[in-house]
Amino acid sequence: MSVITHFQQHVAASIDFPRPDRLVTGNPQRTTWTHYESDDRQLSCGIWACEVGSWRIQFAADKEEFFCVIEGQVCLWDESEHGVVVKAGEAAVIPAGFRGRFEVQEAVRKYFVVLDRSAVVSK
Repeated sequence: MSVITHFQQHVAASIDFPRPDRLVTGNPQRTTWTHYESDDRQLSCGIWACEVGSWRIQFAADKEEFFCVIEGQVCLWDESEHGVVVKAGEAAVIPAGFRGRFEVQEAVRKYFVVLDRSAVVSK
C-alpha cells in the first residue's frame, strides 16, 4: 500500500454562494476543488476561489481550517469587528468555534485544509 496520495490535476469544481441569511455584501460565487477527503470525512483539502463580497461565518466547536492565499486578499473579522487581513503568500488558521465575517477584498484563490472532528462516519 502506498503512503503517498497523488492529487489529480483535474478535479470537478463545486460552485456555491453564501446563504442569503449570512450574506453581508455582494453575492460572491465560491468555487471549490476538493483534492482530498479522508475516508472518515474529518480531513479535507484543496483549492478554493471566490469573488469579492462578504458573509457571516460560524465554525463549529470541532471544526477548524488552515489556509494559504495564492492570489488576492481576504479579511477575517471577529465579532468585536477586529479584522485580520491575509494576502497572497500569507497563511492563517480559522480556529474552532470562530464567529465573525469573511470578507473577500480582492478575488481570491487559496489552498485549504479543514479538520472537522464532528464528521465521523459510522461503521
